[in-house]
Formats: sequence, C-alpha cells, structure tokens
Amino acid sequence: MRMGVLISGSGTNLQAIIDTINDGALDATIGIVISSRPDAYGLVRAQEAGIPTYALSKDAYANPLEADALIVEKLQEAECSHVVMAGYMRMVNKPILQAFPHAVINIHPALLPAFTGAHAIEDAYKSGVKVTGVTIHFANELYDKGPIIAQQAVEVSQNDSLEDLETKIHAVEHRLYPKVLQLVAENRVHVASNGVVMIDDK
Repeated sequence: MRMGVLISGSGTNLQAIIDTINDGALDATIGIVISSRPDAYGLVRAQEAGIPTYALSKDAYANPLEADALIVEKLQEAECSHVVMAGYMRMVNKPILQAFPHAVINIHPALLPAFTGAHAIEDAYKSGVKVTGVTIHFANELYDKGPIIAQQAVEVSQNDSLEDLETKIHAVEHRLYPKVLQLVAENRVHVASNGVVMIDDK
C-alpha cells in the first residue's frame, strides 16, 4: 500500500505511522505528505524521514474544490493508492473522494457518532462522560460520518485533567492507527453494500 498522508499540525500520528513502517509492522510506504499549513511541524517530520512534501497556503482553500483537485494531482503524481488523514483539519470533498473511493481514511479522537468536530477531546471532557475514545473511519462527503473501521475506548478517570485525557487519547491513536492501516494494506477491510465495514479474518 502506498499512502499519501494529509496533515495540518505537529504530525504525531504521521510519526507513529513512519515509525511502524520502519519497524516492519506496517507493510506500506508513504509517497507524499501534504499539509494544509506551510508551517506544520509534520512537514519537518516527513522531510527528516526522506518523504516528499507539499504544502498549501490558506489562500489555496478559497475554493475548496480547486484545492482538493490540486491535492489529487499531487497524490496521483506520487502514485498513492490510499489517502490517510492524520490530523488534517479540512474536510475532503468530491475530487479526493471520487479519485480514491473507499480509500480515504480518517482518525477522530472520540467514539463517533459522539463528539464530532474539531474539539472532540475537550467536548467529551467538559460533558462529564466516563468513557470516550478513538475512531478510525472511511471519510465521505459528510463530516465525521463515514463508515467506521475500528474504535477503541478510553476511560476518563475522575482525577484526569484535560491534558491527561489528551495524552491518553493520543497514545491510543498512535497504536491503533498503524494497526488498522496494516489491515487495509492486507486488503482485509471492505465496505459492504449497506455501508457497514467488514474485516476479513486472517
């Protein structure tokens, strides 16, 4: 599997993916890392790993469809088969979704359908729930609504600060995302006709 990774920030999930590939536990390569922000530290992580990068400016997103068409061009030039969103804070639109059907994967720091949006960890923390977690799903045209591939719960302890919960969530993300990507690389993840994800036994 040859992935294009979309980022917007520090790139800790990107780093976890890079490390898992280097450890031999993820049978994949990263063809390009594309950032929605030129100052994202994830670009540095990619460059240090010898991975080609491309950054869009804020102005490039004035027309989201044109921005996504440019992203598709870069992904195709890098011969990517899958798109992995790793802290990418923009919604993907038809150009990307149509170019990579059932091959755009996103990670979300909550147990969807609960706590959608960009502030999921804080929203869960403030709500007082005792369990939240991490969801990995296929992206579609609806924000945080695509078919769910995997979820893992995270307990919210009574004495947890918001920062404690963020640390717990990120630790699960960094373990779970590479494992799910390996399932995808093994062609074991499929979306059934009813929209439910099926995972083949090994």
